Amino acid sequence: MRGSDETSPASPADAPATLLVRAGTSAAGSFSVDLGPDDAGWAFSGLRILDLPAGGSQELETGPDELLVLPLAGACTVTVTTDTEAEQTFDLQGRPDVFSDLTDHLYVPITATLTITSAAGGRFALPSARASRRHPVSHRSADDVRVELRGAGTCSRQVNNYALGNDLETDHLLVCEVLTPGGNWSSYPPHKHDEHTDVERELEEIYYFEVAPGPAGPGVAFHRTYGTADRPLELTEEVRTGDVVLTPHGYHGPSMAAPGYDLYYLNVMAGPAPDQQWLMTDDPAHHWIRATWEDQDIDPRLPMNGTPAEGREGHS
Repeated sequence: MRGSDETSPASPADAPATLLVRAGTSAAGSFSVDLGPDDAGWAFSGLRILDLPAGGSQELETGPDELLVLPLAGACTVTVTTDTEAEQTFDLQGRPDVFSDLTDHLYVPITATLTITSAAGGRFALPSARASRRHPVSHRSADDVRVELRGAGTCSRQVNNYALGNDLETDHLLVCEVLTPGGNWSSYPPHKHDEHTDVERELEEIYYFEVAPGPAGPGVAFHRTYGTADRPLELTEEVRTGDVVLTPHGYHGPSMAAPGYDLYYLNVMAGPAPDQQWLMTDDPAHHWIRATWEDQDIDPRLPMNGTPAEGREGHS
């Protein structure tokens, strides 16, 4: 696997050898992150981050994977060809950066060929999942993104749902992004989704991080993943822009935004269930935290992009 050599001290056979993939260590060609299921040591989830210079272009085939083209910074044009649909071209307006706006996005099914071109250059996430059913190519606008404000007080965060809890039809792929103001905690209380029950679904999860810089340089955040007695894992690390955390099982959270540095992460999830449900359970030791939110206000810094939002429940 292309990645860092940092490992859990007690990683079982069913966990990736590397839970933390430092920025650039999985890079290949135009991709600053290039991680498929085989690289991660699991069955479904993958992520590539494509960096294009002005006028740059990248052709790729989806093969057995479905994916989203999700602009992180910049705009692009995507041409898609499948066995069942004629060539289609889509202009994605994108956004200046992940902290300032939502973005339109494109769903591309299995066994498709696509070419991504960016006139001004940019950075584009390609979250993916192994799939067996083919769904239609679908371009969604930023207005279609369902935005939620979750938690309260110092646990306030914003969740932007791209392929999660909406009507975008995928086979196994679930995608959202989380914005956490500096000084706040997200993915809290810690939660897990590693078994199929009435209240949980088995989902592999990728965290891709970006941290807003400060006046003197790059920002910093922290993240924890830990296992259970029968499936031990342990990762408590500083994370910076471009770092990736792989979560095969166990509890994950909190993701902590250091004071002064806003935190972004992209969540890519997929698992064997075909019902597209994101069900998880809190660590029982910390579930009580939710009750404290009832008497607290949502952080007034949210939503970061001024988009109307709903709710304040959830786990991310």
